[in-house]
Order: sequence, then structure tokens, then C-alpha cells
Amino acid sequence: MRETPEAGRLRMVSRQLRRRGIRDERVLRAMATVPRELFVPEDVRAFAYEDEALPIGHGQTISQPYMVARICELLEVRATDNVLDVGTGSGYQAAVLAELGARVYSIERLRALADEARASLSDAGYESVEVHVGDGSLGLPEHAPYDAIAIAAAAPSVPAAIYDQLADDGRVVVPVGTARAQELQLVVRGADGPRVVRSVPCRFVPLLGREGFSGDIRR
Repeated sequence: MRETPEAGRLRMVSRQLRRRGIRDERVLRAMATVPRELFVPEDVRAFAYEDEALPIGHGQTISQPYMVARICELLEVRATDNVLDVGTGSGYQAAVLAELGARVYSIERLRALADEARASLSDAGYESVEVHVGDGSLGLPEHAPYDAIAIAAAAPSVPAAIYDQLADDGRVVVPVGTARAQELQLVVRGADGPRVVRSVPCRFVPLLGREGFSGDIRR
């Protein structure tokens, strides 16, 4: 018998997230609620709850569930938070952030992906998420300051424009490194400057734009 999406979500939470150290029960409940199958193309929908990134077209991927959960856990998103999601992609990360109760704005550089993400978010019941098209490396200043910012693309460092859009004690999670290999970092904006907490090794597509990677991205 084919596994139902509901069963797939529970299996994902139990085997992929809890076993790999995700402890925040709010994050686990959100991951068990958001229908990831609605954020992937039909031809890979059977793999929606596997522990892997999946292609979503346009040379982009939806992050593996563990990375989405880890980003949300590091951000410690609260229901009153104003949150920016950089690199909308499929819209799945934004949906999980919204499920946590945050007011979510998302920015995507590819208009086709942004349009698809809006449709998926609507189908999944997260119409409140605002999806914008633009250079994500510059953030979305018109809705700043943000309590939390999730960047789902690799950057050489935290883009200055994005850091400047954080509220006091605001948090940003970003994969920092080369275009080929990174580590997930939590950066907190404090009175004495940024505080950096290093997390796990990871590999994301590069953040393209004025304050990300541009031109030769083989670095």
C-alpha cells in the first residue's frame, strides 16, 4: 500500500528530524503539518518525504527536510516575529515559517519560481506569505526590521544589506562558505556587533546578486 502524505510526514519527523537532533517541538509540529508534497513537481512527489533535496526546475532545489527544520530551530521563530525568507524557491521554507506563526515575507530572483511558489503556498493554505521578486542578497528593506531572516542559498558571508535589516537581537541563518561547500551559521545582531554560532556542514545553491556570488561562482 502506498504511504499517505500524512504518514510520510510523521515518518520524516520521527526518523529524519528527531533522530538527527531536532528538539524544538514547535518546529517538529510545523514540519508534521506543512504538506511538502504540494511544493515539489508531480514527477518527484513520491519522494517528498525522503531525506534529500529535490529538483524544482530552473536549476533550483527544495532543501532536504532536515535543513529546513535546522534553520527554523536555529532562528527560534516566535509567533510575533517579522520574518524574511531569502530565496523563496518552492515556497516550502516560507510555509514552515508561517506555520510557526510568523509574519513572513519572501524574496525570489526568478519570476517563474516566485509565481509557482505563490500558487503552492495558496494551495497549502499559506496565502498570508508575501512573495516578492528581486535581488535577495539585498534583502527586502521595505518590510524591515526583521526579527529573523532565513537565507536558503550559500553566501561568502552574511550580506551587509541583510544584516542591516535585522532588528536589535535579530537572528539570521545563512550557509556560509564557497559555492561548493558551506556551514550553516546563526548570526545574532547585538549591541556589540554580530555574534556567530556555527552549526552543521551543508551544501546549498549559491546566492546570486550584488552581495552574493556573481560572475564566476566556482569559488
